[in-house]
Amino acid sequence: MPKLITTRTRIADLGKPRIIIIGGGFGGLEVAKGLKGFKAQVVLFDRYNHHTFQPLLYQVATSGLETSSIVFPFRKRFSKQPDFFFRMGEVISINPDQNTIETSIGSVKYDYLVIANGATTNYYGMKDVEENSIPMKTIIDSIQLRNKIIRNLENSLLTDDPELMNSLMDFVIVGGGPTGVELAGALSELKKHVFPEDYKELELSHMDVHLVEAGPRLLNGMSKEASEKALEYLQNMGVKVHLNCSVKSYDGYEVIFNTGEKLISRTLIWAAGVKGKPIDGLNADCITRNGRIRVDQYNRVVGYDNIFTIGDAAVMEGDVSFPNGHPMMAPPAMQQGRLLAKNLKRIIQKKPIQPFRYKDKGSMATIGRNRAVVDLKAFKTQGFFAWFVWMFVHLISIIGFRNKFFVLFSWFWSYFSYDKSNRLIISRNKDGVN
Repeated sequence: MPKLITTRTRIADLGKPRIIIIGGGFGGLEVAKGLKGFKAQVVLFDRYNHHTFQPLLYQVATSGLETSSIVFPFRKRFSKQPDFFFRMGEVISINPDQNTIETSIGSVKYDYLVIANGATTNYYGMKDVEENSIPMKTIIDSIQLRNKIIRNLENSLLTDDPELMNSLMDFVIVGGGPTGVELAGALSELKKHVFPEDYKELELSHMDVHLVEAGPRLLNGMSKEASEKALEYLQNMGVKVHLNCSVKSYDGYEVIFNTGEKLISRTLIWAAGVKGKPIDGLNADCITRNGRIRVDQYNRVVGYDNIFTIGDAAVMEGDVSFPNGHPMMAPPAMQQGRLLAKNLKRIIQKKPIQPFRYKDKGSMATIGRNRAVVDLKAFKTQGFFAWFVWMFVHLISIIGFRNKFFVLFSWFWSYFSYDKSNRLIISRNKDGVN
């Protein structure tokens, strides 16, 4: 019987420069898009066959959006781009001496390599937290969290033990950045508008949403006004915010903080930090302590001529405005990806290349219905108008007309009906009551 899986990538040599992109996130997509029509073979490697719009993962996790609304298949996106190849596989190592990468589906040669594999969750060495918490990096994470939230409420109906019921109905979110703030607001709205209709037998006043931030304020990358307004919004919504507080351990039941305080919860959502995930084969001196790869002002990996790194994976040296590297967010990755595509064309055409300069257009976060904070270069605003700006920016950033339409329709429906229609458990009962 023939084998179904081989270790051959089956990528034909077209006699053109081959540019391999590792990772189909925001930065990787911009590189691939920017090379359309150029006489080069573009090969994209990713562990998944789709791009995920990560800023809206929390809405899938809190039943606001369907999974298909924020994912888009790579093959569909590039179906009309000649000389583009996609392979679903994991890149294991790089061999710069031979200009090859070793992947889970075989070895491939490159002329130019672009590392855009993003970041991974940083648990700061706490193994118990890593094993028992839920991160928010992939569509799988968001589905698991949605399963957990809804199953906890279902299981709360099945016990008469007050402590057990309390542990199932309390949710702890660690990290006061945009992801943590947005999750806390969404859970609070579920508690107020949705769960009272679904779970009439439960006393939902016992459901608590805790947001834990190690620093002195929320949204540390935004203005003081935005931080204070976000805190005010969340507290008015009933979220219990813990500032200057960090998690020391979590065993799946008891959360222990650095202050000595303890909380009982079956659900800890980890949104407290990220780190790079360097690929084996690069010189150790070009990898930072946080796992990011050092690059020059052209996003070229230090010590290599034909290997580039962009986005969360890269830390650029020499930018006086960002001495510790650019923010690990979508805008820097996209800007670097667009410029790198142009520079790769120039390199192949033997023309001079341009250095990267990040244009910070601002930051924003939403805290729920009619509540958001926006810091733009031109102005700062909070409240309903900020919420409208947040929706507009995110909507136009989503790939695909169909996805845009379904996201807009879901937001429209939720706004007027106070309903979250995707309250589905899609998994076996592996995390139920013990």
